[in-house]
This record gives sequence, structure tokens and C-alpha cells, in this order.
Amino acid sequence: MRGTILTYDAQSGEGLISGDDGRRYSFKGASFGSDSNLLKNGTAVDFEVRDDEALSIFTVLERGGNAFDEIGGKSKMVAGILALFFGGLGVHKFYLGYNWAGVIMLLLTGSGLFLFGIPSLIIGVIAFIEGVIYLTKSDQDFYLTYVKNRRSWF
Repeated sequence: MRGTILTYDAQSGEGLISGDDGRRYSFKGASFGSDSNLLKNGTAVDFEVRDDEALSIFTVLERGGNAFDEIGGKSKMVAGILALFFGGLGVHKFYLGYNWAGVIMLLLTGSGLFLFGIPSLIIGVIAFIEGVIYLTKSDQDFYLTYVKNRRSWF
């Protein structure tokens, strides 16, 4: 069944989910199978029901859902492809909102023209590695690492 987390108290480890069927279900934090950082009010979830209790709760990440709206519409696929093809210019950093990291990559790539291409090569390798990392992470991991926690490198 699908629903939305209404409340969650981290101290007691208990919360309440509003199911798509119009009923409310209590749950324990230990039943949450996704990353606990996503355990907050308004998160869309999928869960099983037993005796008016929600079990096996997982976050739903989809377009139009609460979690994707929090991502700000940033796609790990777009970020990964930009990193692979235009990474030396820092385009993927600008796309994700890491303007300073993008400027650093752009300047180092530009300075490579005067330093036998070594800085450009290093930045190209870094961008390639980041592109592969973006594409291989799950949607939740991508969201938590690069959007919510604002980790700008690797």
C-alpha cells in the first residue's frame, strides 16, 4: 500500500502514516527499510499492513512524488551524462548547483592549455569517475549524498 508519513518522533521511535485508503497506520522506526534520513513528515512511502500497523516501509522516489520534488528535479542520469561528456568543463557541477566546484574545474581545465595538458587530464579523469559514481548510485543515495548533504566532490 502507498501512503505518506504524517508524524515521526525519533525519541520514541514511533510514527503515523496516512494510507492511500484514507486510514492511518502506526509504525515503528525499525520497520523503515530506507535510509533513516528520509524518515520525516511528508515522505511518500510504500508499506505492508498487519493489524493496523505499517511494516516493511520504504520510501517512494518518483516524479511528482514528495521525494523527487525535494530533489529539485535534479536527475542523476543527466548529471552522470554531463560529467562523462562535458565533465572537464565542470558542467555537471553547475547543473547540481555546485558553482564553485564548477569554476574550479573550468579554471584547471583552462590552465591545462599552458601546462602541457596535465591539469586538464586530471580534471577529465575526476569528471569521468564522478560520472560513473552518479550513474551507479541508487536514487536515494544520489539524493542523500549530492542534493541533501551537498557533497560536491566524489
